[in-house]
Amino acid sequence: MTLSDYISSLADNPYFGAGSGIFALGLGAAMLRRGSQGALILFRRHFMITLEVPCRDKSYQWLLQWITQKGARKTQHLSVETSFLQKDSGHVQTKYDFIPSTGTHIMFYGGTWIKVERTRESHTLDLHMGVPWETVTLTAFGRDKNIYFRMLEEARQLALKSTEGKTIMYTADTNDWKPFGHPRQRRPLNSVVLDEGISEKISNDCKEFIHSPKWYSERGIPYRRGYLLHGPPGCGKSSFVTALAGELEYGICLLNMSNRSMDDARLNGLLNIAPQQTIILLEDIDAAFVSREDTDEQKVQYRGLNRVTLSGLLNALDGVASSEGRIVFMTTNYLDRLDPALIRPGRVDMKEFIGHCTRYQLEQMYRRFYDGPDMLDFASRFADNVLKHNKPVSPAQIQGYFMIHKESDQQKVLDNVADLWKN
Repeated sequence: MTLSDYISSLADNPYFGAGSGIFALGLGAAMLRRGSQGALILFRRHFMITLEVPCRDKSYQWLLQWITQKGARKTQHLSVETSFLQKDSGHVQTKYDFIPSTGTHIMFYGGTWIKVERTRESHTLDLHMGVPWETVTLTAFGRDKNIYFRMLEEARQLALKSTEGKTIMYTADTNDWKPFGHPRQRRPLNSVVLDEGISEKISNDCKEFIHSPKWYSERGIPYRRGYLLHGPPGCGKSSFVTALAGELEYGICLLNMSNRSMDDARLNGLLNIAPQQTIILLEDIDAAFVSREDTDEQKVQYRGLNRVTLSGLLNALDGVASSEGRIVFMTTNYLDRLDPALIRPGRVDMKEFIGHCTRYQLEQMYRRFYDGPDMLDFASRFADNVLKHNKPVSPAQIQGYFMIHKESDQQKVLDNVADLWKN
């Protein structure tokens, strides 16, 4: 009997025509549909693995870039992200990055096919970033979670290559840290000439701290380190921190405490979520708030400037809720304006005076700018000519003078040192 004959016989059947047959077919179809759905759910639960990466996660952009370059390279549905690449010369070049657009993409990785689904909630905003909420969901056959671990690690390594050999600056944005400007070429530590031994002393202390977490843990000492660089302006305090970050292969978190939106709670939160392997830099800490030892007239001058209190900063630096593994550098031009509680041991573990140029600095800076067979003799004579004026001179002044005379004869450089103090 053919299928058409069977259907015709059912039409002639009085029971089927009464509706019971149709009901049975409908019930059977519904049960088949429910069964297939249940089987699919069981199959996905036990034989497929899914990873969801929200846009707030740090690996979100890494993953999108990796999918474009290594994963779904042949996808024809793309979104564009425009960025700027700074070359060694300082020239900024526009760069267009194509990443998978919203929708579904298929890629092959690790011996299996993976479905990539990028979704965007048009009616839901990420209040933290101010952009529509997005997620990337990866679905693959199998039960091995390591496939996603390897994928994320490759994405991270690919992202790190773009900033390899560079120092990333971060600035506070609402309640999080965001990269600020373009990654900068790492500055050599010896390019900032401090007085003899100071640079090596601070650098060695930082390296020892970085490699000693177990020592701190075994003795119950909070694993954090604080440094204070004080001295006249233009003597290289901030420049040294930048060069030190490059030497340690760290980034720098710039924290502006005079920002009107900064308060104690936000300060504490930012210090606790600072990116890994970064130095937190608090510049001109003396201008942040009034000292408890200032006179009433001095306190009036600071009134209304910000909402960060001294006690809030002290608690953020070494309070119960302060984070571990943190390196903080503070700079000031006026050490005497700082509250003693701020610079006591435990909050500031090392204080160094970064002052005007000594003979050692004058000779070393001269050697960095000029060469030649008689360079050592010229460097010594240059230091003599500067020091005989018996006037303080900063490394910034010396560098500016050398920049003016970068093509000059060395004898002319020696003969015109009086120009250092001309306005």
